[in-house]
Amino acid sequence: MKRALILYDGVPTWGDVRADDAQILIPGGGVVAFDDAAWLPPVTAGATIFALGLNYADHVKELGFKSTEAPLIFLKGPNTLTGHARSTPRPPDANQMHPECELVAVIGRPARRVHPGAALDHVAGYTIACDYAVREYLENYYRPNLRVKNRDATTPLGPWLVDAADLPDPQTLRMTTHVNGTLVQQGSTADMVLGVADLIAYLSETMTLLPGDMILTGTPKGVHFCAVGDHVECEIEGIGRLANHLTAAVP
Repeated sequence: MKRALILYDGVPTWGDVRADDAQILIPGGGVVAFDDAAWLPPVTAGATIFALGLNYADHVKELGFKSTEAPLIFLKGPNTLTGHARSTPRPPDANQMHPECELVAVIGRPARRVHPGAALDHVAGYTIACDYAVREYLENYYRPNLRVKNRDATTPLGPWLVDAADLPDPQTLRMTTHVNGTLVQQGSTADMVLGVADLIAYLSETMTLLPGDMILTGTPKGVHFCAVGDHVECEIEGIGRLANHLTAAVP
C-alpha cells in the first residue's frame, strides 16, 4: 500500500495511491490524477528528521575515507523538505551541488532501547529522499554543517510512503539517480555500513523515536555536480521514482 500527501482543495490531505500509480484516492470519494497532483513531502508535522553521512561502503571509499564504528548522524529542519515534481533552488555559489539518493525509514511506533532483531517492527514505511549536498560549504566530512544540509527546499522527499509490510527486507533494494536522463549514481541498500535495523537500535539507545520520525539512511557512490535547469530523478526498487528540477535561487 502507498500513501501520498497532496494539496486537495488547498488543504494538505493524505490519500491512497492506486496500484497502477495513476490516481490518488481521497477519503470521501475524491480522485486526483497522478500528473495533476500538487505533491507535498510525506512527513508528519513535528517529526524529527535524522540523516546519515558516510553510511555506504562504496561512497566512503569513493571519498577516500575509512568507515568508523560510530555513525555520522545529523539533523535536518522541516524547511529543507519539498515534494515530488517540485523545484529546488540552486545557490549561485553552489557549483559543487550534487544529488544523493537515499532510502528513508519512517517510524511507526515508539522505539526506545530496541534490539536490532526487533527494530524493523517499529517501521511504518519507506520513502525516497534526494538529499542535495553543497560541497563548497563543507567544513569537514565528519561535521556536516548547517549550510551543506539545511538549505531551504534542498531535500525533495516522496513521492509517497510504502508500507513496511510491502518491503520486508530494506537491505536488498537497487537505487539509481539520473540527471537529464543520464545515469549518474547507482547502488544497493545492501552496501550500507549500518542497515535500517542497526540505525534504529543505535538511535533508540540515545532517545525515544516517535511515530513519524524519519531516518535518511545515506547514499551510495556517484558524485555528479548539477546546474540550474537540470532534471533529477532518484529511484529505489519497490518504492518508486522521485523527480526534482533545479532552478536559480532568488537573490
